[in-house]
Amino acid sequence: MKNSKSSLQDTDDASELGLLGEVACTNTALRRAARRLGNLYDEALAPVSLKATQIAMLAQISRFPGADGHAGPTLQELAGRLAIQMSAISHAMKPLVRDSIVELQQDALDKRTKHCVLTPKGEQLLADALVLWTAANERVEKVLGPSSAALLRQLADQIASDEFLTEFNHPTAE
Repeated sequence: MKNSKSSLQDTDDASELGLLGEVACTNTALRRAARRLGNLYDEALAPVSLKATQIAMLAQISRFPGADGHAGPTLQELAGRLAIQMSAISHAMKPLVRDSIVELQQDALDKRTKHCVLTPKGEQLLADALVLWTAANERVEKVLGPSSAALLRQLADQIASDEFLTEFNHPTAE
């Protein structure tokens, strides 16, 4: 037989769980949507054996030179552009380097710094993948409708912004 203190705790826990069921969780909804979209893009990119996250990395490497004029961004710059931690970039980069898609070149001035550069194989894979990605992106745009797709991107960019992070961490008085 449970003591009365334990029964009260069970009742409080159940009440809290009931309350959580009534609260709209933006994080859960966004993660669920991101997983669905990620899976759709990954399926579209299967013919080139790359994931959408890898294509995003390759596109960022291709699109942006390093801040100091080098051929490609540093790992730190790449992490900042993709809004992910350095450990995640390092982990994600391993198969791309292993498969000779990306080359990490040591900085001439700071030997600890590495720049990401696409190899010729990486450039070709990115070109092939962008054809597949474009088709998937057009299907998403068609299903959502252009205005909803634009709003979704706008909100996602807002959430990923430094301004959002600053406001979240240091809310202004209302």
